[in-house]
Amino acid sequence: MEKETNVNQQVEKGDNLTPTANEVDLQQLMGELDKEQAYRQHGCWRQYITVIVSILFVAFQLYASLSGRVTAQILRATHLAFVQLLAFLLFPPTKKSPRNKLPWYDIVLGLIGSACWMYVVINFQDLARRTGAFLPQDIIVGVIGILVLMESCRRIVGIPILIIASAFILYAFLGAYLPGFLNHRGYKLDRITAHLFYNTEGIMGVPLGACSTFIFLFILFGALLEKTGIGQFFIDTCNAIAGSASGGPAKVAVLTSALLGTVSGSSVSNTVGSGSFTIPMMKRLGYKSEFAGAVEAAASTGGQLMPPIMGAAAFLMAESLGLPYITIVKASIIPALLYFAGIFITVHLEAHKLGLKGLPREQLPKILPLLLKKGYMILPLVIIVVYLCMGRTAVYAAFMGIACCMLIGLITSIVDVLAGRQASFGVKDLLEVTTAAARNIISVAIACAMAGIIIGIVTLTGIGLKFGAGLISISGGVAIITLVLTMISSIILGMGAPTTANYLITSTITAGAIIGLGFQPLAAHMFAFYFGIIADITPPVALAAIAGAAIAKGKPIKTAFNATKLAIGAFIIPYVFVFNPQMLMIDTSFLSALPIAVTALIGMFGISAALEGYAFRNSSIIERILFAAAGIMCILPNSLTDFIGIFLLIGLIVFQLLMKKFRGAKNA
Repeated sequence: MEKETNVNQQVEKGDNLTPTANEVDLQQLMGELDKEQAYRQHGCWRQYITVIVSILFVAFQLYASLSGRVTAQILRATHLAFVQLLAFLLFPPTKKSPRNKLPWYDIVLGLIGSACWMYVVINFQDLARRTGAFLPQDIIVGVIGILVLMESCRRIVGIPILIIASAFILYAFLGAYLPGFLNHRGYKLDRITAHLFYNTEGIMGVPLGACSTFIFLFILFGALLEKTGIGQFFIDTCNAIAGSASGGPAKVAVLTSALLGTVSGSSVSNTVGSGSFTIPMMKRLGYKSEFAGAVEAAASTGGQLMPPIMGAAAFLMAESLGLPYITIVKASIIPALLYFAGIFITVHLEAHKLGLKGLPREQLPKILPLLLKKGYMILPLVIIVVYLCMGRTAVYAAFMGIACCMLIGLITSIVDVLAGRQASFGVKDLLEVTTAAARNIISVAIACAMAGIIIGIVTLTGIGLKFGAGLISISGGVAIITLVLTMISSIILGMGAPTTANYLITSTITAGAIIGLGFQPLAAHMFAFYFGIIADITPPVALAAIAGAAIAKGKPIKTAFNATKLAIGAFIIPYVFVFNPQMLMIDTSFLSALPIAVTALIGMFGISAALEGYAFRNSSIIERILFAAAGIMCILPNSLTDFIGIFLLIGLIVFQLLMKKFRGAKNA
């Protein structure tokens, strides 16, 4: 990101005790922790191959979306054909492979993978006429296509989802030999291949359908938005709002990550992107390395829970549940705000506990001049939200957002030229946006395709219902035990998986158990999604926490535990909205849900005070237990527990203030 503000300059001039972004190879760090960022960067003629393929890809996607003339299966197969070709052109086979070379075998693999899906496109009419009567060559193409897809998954999305998908395929083969609820009749290679490769209940299913339509458009929109410099605008705005408060940089990290989560699709890249600025600032102010890295990791992970985009999971959730997209956005608002409120309160208490001050106001940007100069950057996001609220489709809203971004880029370039400056948005920038959008969709599309394998086996064998029934059986039908088992399963399944794959895996495998107990499907999907996302900061994997620790030069495991403590709200809030769907604004209005949100917010203060061991002074063990009890009672959706919790919190606050005053007078 550009370092435009005085604050950034201060950071770069900071003392030697504090690492700056320049002391850490951020690109290498993201490449090591986030497979999506480990792409080749050609410095020769090879880059033009990728650029040309990317332009053709984006052009096809825009044509398909605007014209509506491309049938669903042809669109999805063509989408995957482009994705498979780009996957092998851009991503090397291992971390240690050179990123400035393109070996012949990757070109061959890319062409083979692409050809398998173009086989579906070219022979679509013939395949449709003889549905159920597949020829040997159809099965051979399907097997090769699935194997090449798995290799691209290994390179880009990661091992976890590959292992899970492979296990499901083995389950389809070996079901006749398995005991208990896992038993089924078993299927042969041709039946499994045909179901997964040619059927819209397999790889070309709902997830890939969402990816090839509005998810692609929103990723293109995000690439355009980043090119306008909105990331730096968010940082400057958050600095203007919270930089001078006690513990200012930590609060800036929380606010910035929440905003960047709107356009970022990765906890790790969000941590590295904003953390390269905020973590050194926090350390300079006096926060410990592990706490500074944890704040950024917890906040950046929460960015995947923040509407309207939620790392593209919101679109997939809407498609999977058959709900309007705006319903998912509305359901996400209160839980996301409570999550960030919990982190914000904790860093505030930590700052007061350590006596940390904010940054000098004269070093910070002024909010009014900043908004007058760059406030237009927020317009594309506003337009998208407005159109969604008006009931327009996600595709229409995305197109309007893209059009607004292009218009802003054109106007600013004209103003630059008239002022004698170099145009801020030109043909080169447009090409960079195109290649970035094509590159960013690869991991999402492959994750959706792999999820299609899992969903395909679920529909073929009926394991989804059986797995849910199995969890319920293990828990004895006790709701809270089932939820705990689902939480543990979702955290394990979510470890190391990108956001889209994370949601698809956890919702497919674990959400059914919650729905089987009679809970709301949306609440069940949100529950699984929350705990899958929290895997990014939960030990032992905790990729976002490791990224934060690397920038802060702290201990990874300690950073992960600190991040888990900061994100405690994410371990409590899902239980609340499962038992009380009003928090998700299901069958209720915002005004009806507001009291729940307010009492839950008060409860987050109690829990944060308990974990931090400080509210207005250092707390004893008894006080911490009482703060925790009061916080939990406020979060529970019950008027009686709310009253008791608030009354207890008021008593604790008064007691701490009186004791602080008494000891201050005594010391004087």
